[in-house]
Amino acid sequence: MTDPARPQTADTPAAQPETPQLPERAMVIAAHPDDPEFGAGGTIAKLARAGCKVTYVLVTSGDKGSHDRTLRPEQVVATREAEQRAAAAVLGVSEVTFFRHPDGVVENNLALRRELANLVRAYEPNLVLTIDPWRRYQLHPDHRAVGWAAIDAVWAAREWNIFPEQVRPDRDPWRTKEVYLFWTDQPDHWVDIGETLEARIEALRAHASQTDGRMDRIRERVTEGCRQEGAHIGVAYAEGFKLLRLG
Repeated sequence: MTDPARPQTADTPAAQPETPQLPERAMVIAAHPDDPEFGAGGTIAKLARAGCKVTYVLVTSGDKGSHDRTLRPEQVVATREAEQRAAAAVLGVSEVTFFRHPDGVVENNLALRRELANLVRAYEPNLVLTIDPWRRYQLHPDHRAVGWAAIDAVWAAREWNIFPEQVRPDRDPWRTKEVYLFWTDQPDHWVDIGETLEARIEALRAHASQTDGRMDRIRERVTEGCRQEGAHIGVAYAEGFKLLRLG
């Protein structure tokens, strides 16, 4: 039997090149503020500009994301949430939700899966973008945990009898059609971001507590990485993803 969530590869008929249908709604599920912009900012901006309603779900608020030991975690949270909202606005994102789990110790457990599945059912995204948990040598435990939890939640949201208290009586459980995994080491789907590369860089600039003093290097690194991805499909700049299609 064919697995309906089997990743598409270059050997399958669904692999690029093709012209994907614009999703009405997309949800980005990430671990920390700035993950969406570092992972897929150009694609997010392109979706939003085309009329797709994009929402963010951040599992943490990055409360450990400072080397300034005079700052309390709640001060770091306030700064990083404000920066994330500003970055999201640059890209055209409609709404940002923070779960505010502690940074650095996220676990892929049933409680997190339930939280995420509930939002997937509430917002009904046709497309979910999240971190590739299969990436070899992915060191950050939050990135691995959130990637797994997001995929598990997408699957759970499809089923009547998983977290049934969340299912609305007047409609079926929500079935997300596609998942884009970013920070992957096995991309098989590319998005041309020639028109939105600068928006991605400006969104990264909004994360001043993380990027001040480094923007020249970040711009260079991001631009070169997108140039290399663009070479796969013959465009100037692209972002690469592992594509999962759910039947």
